[in-house]
Amino acid sequence: MKENNVVEEKSFEFSVRIVNLYKYLTTTKQEYVMSKQLLRSATSVGANICEAQQAQSLMDFLSKMSIALKESYESDYWLRLLQRTEYLKKDEYDSIITDCRAITKLLVSIIKTTKNKNE
Repeated sequence: MKENNVVEEKSFEFSVRIVNLYKYLTTTKQEYVMSKQLLRSATSVGANICEAQQAQSLMDFLSKMSIALKESYESDYWLRLLQRTEYLKKDEYDSIITDCRAITKLLVSIIKTTKNKNE
């Protein structure tokens, strides 16, 4: 991981939180379907950001960052659904959704800035 790469660091920490949330949901709450979907989408955010750092071209970079953005929107959906169906308490939800949305905002900004610089 590059030093001072905020989005990469935040997405990695978010993935760690999601893995721990997944363990909690499956062992304590006995919830397997939504939590597995969340695990896949949320950890994909960081994986795609990491891949983008080694992109072969600008288009490859934008493609990977766009996939990360889509996955972050999907993660937001699963978190909202888990909260609304009472698998997550409001305070648990509030804490992790804040991280998810911060990453989403960073990704939107990175994608817009990259596109604007190269027009």
